[in-house]
Amino acid sequence: MEKYLSLSGNHSSNKRSLEGLSAFGSLEELILDNNLLGNDLTLPGLPRLHTLTLNKNQILNLCHITDLECLLDHLAEVTPALEYLSLLGNVACPNELVSLEKDEEDYKRYRCFVLHKLPNLKFLDAQKVTRQEREEALVRGAFMKVIKPKASSDNSIAASPECHYTPLPSASRELTSHRGVLGKCRYVYYGKNSEGNRFIRDDQL
Repeated sequence: MEKYLSLSGNHSSNKRSLEGLSAFGSLEELILDNNLLGNDLTLPGLPRLHTLTLNKNQILNLCHITDLECLLDHLAEVTPALEYLSLLGNVACPNELVSLEKDEEDYKRYRCFVLHKLPNLKFLDAQKVTRQEREEALVRGAFMKVIKPKASSDNSIAASPECHYTPLPSASRELTSHRGVLGKCRYVYYGKNSEGNRFIRDDQL
C-alpha cells in the first residue's frame, strides 16, 4: 500500500482528485502544495496520515478565521494522527512573505490558534512546536480568533454628515450666539461648628 503521495503542482486536482484518496487508507504522508485548494478542502478519513503539506494554496487569512477554524476541525476529524502540518504560502499563514502588513505577533497568534485546534502537532510550518507554545495554546488558543466585522447594511449611517460631540446646548453652539447667566451669592461665615476655631487664640483674632 502507498504510504507517500504527492499531488504538488496539480492545479486540476482539487476536489475530484482528492476523492480518490479514499483508496489510500494507509497513507502516511500527503503533499498537496500549489493546487489552488481553499478552505473548503475535504479529505477522506486518513487515520495513519502524520504529514500534510498545503503550501502555496488559497486558504484564507485570519480575517476569515471561522473558515480556517472549519478546516482545522475537519483535519482533526479525518487525520487524527497528524503531527506535521505546513500552510506556508497561504494567506492564512500570516507572515511578511505573504503580506507586508503582517508581523511576528500575527504569526504567533496564528500558531497559537492552530495548536489549540490540533494539539498533537509536533511541527507547524517547518518549525518545531515548543513546550511553551503548547502550554500557551492550551490556555489562550481559544481566544486567538480574529473575526472581521461585518459591513453594516444600514447605509444611512455612512451617509450621515459628520457630527462632532459638544456638551453645549444646541442654541449655544454658534460662535455668534452665546447665552449665560451671571449672578452673585451672598455668604456670611459665622464660624459655627468649625473645628479649626479651637486652635485660634483670642490675641490672633
